[in-house]
Amino acid sequence: MPADLLIYALVAAGLVFWLKSILGTRHGEERERPNPFTAPPPDTRPAADQHKPVSPEEAGETVQGLFMNNGPALALPRHVTLLEQAQAGLLDIINRDASFDPGGFVLSAQDAFVMIVEAFAKADRDLLRDLLTDQVYASFDEVLKAREKSGEMVSTEIHAIRRADILDARLDRHTAFITLQFTADETCVITNNDGKVMSGHPDRVTEMVDVWTFTRDLKSKDPRWLVCETRDGETREDHRTPVPDAG
Repeated sequence: MPADLLIYALVAAGLVFWLKSILGTRHGEERERPNPFTAPPPDTRPAADQHKPVSPEEAGETVQGLFMNNGPALALPRHVTLLEQAQAGLLDIINRDASFDPGGFVLSAQDAFVMIVEAFAKADRDLLRDLLTDQVYASFDEVLKAREKSGEMVSTEIHAIRRADILDARLDRHTAFITLQFTADETCVITNNDGKVMSGHPDRVTEMVDVWTFTRDLKSKDPRWLVCETRDGETREDHRTPVPDAG
């Protein structure tokens, strides 16, 4: 082999080794962000245990302890708070749907919250239509139309959800409602049609507090919990993603 080709081959091999060391390689076990409302994978536990919901602790989540109220023990992620007034309603939902796992629900609702807020900023109507009730979607769409007419642009990134509080839970015949308050760290920048920043800063992280209600017909085969109400929570921040009050 000519000397110059040998040198090129050695350089190429060195680059491949360097890239692998920096980027790593996929081995099929990477955790991807789940679609929050698709059916769970088949249960591979023994048949005798399949009636028990998988707790956040079993799923690798740290838990705050157990909540007992003359019913089943519930394990919740450490950053989740269950208010006393929501306990009875949550047990009603569990008694109606034995497969319902409160810890898993909250984690999925967090994913949905991030997806919806960022989709609203991007005007991703397809995703919004899939995760919102018709009434809430109509409110979001109205705001998007006004934004598009004015040429305003919104760029949002949710960095982390610091806490999720279960404020209320109730069962109306076979329709369940659960209200969560999310406290999240976000970056939001709003620009006008000239590209001038009207609000926010790309390097500033602000607090976003929103209260959302999720609903599901427990008799339906559709596993999705749809957002049926959105409103602002209490926050000291003047700037946040302008999610409309709806529902």
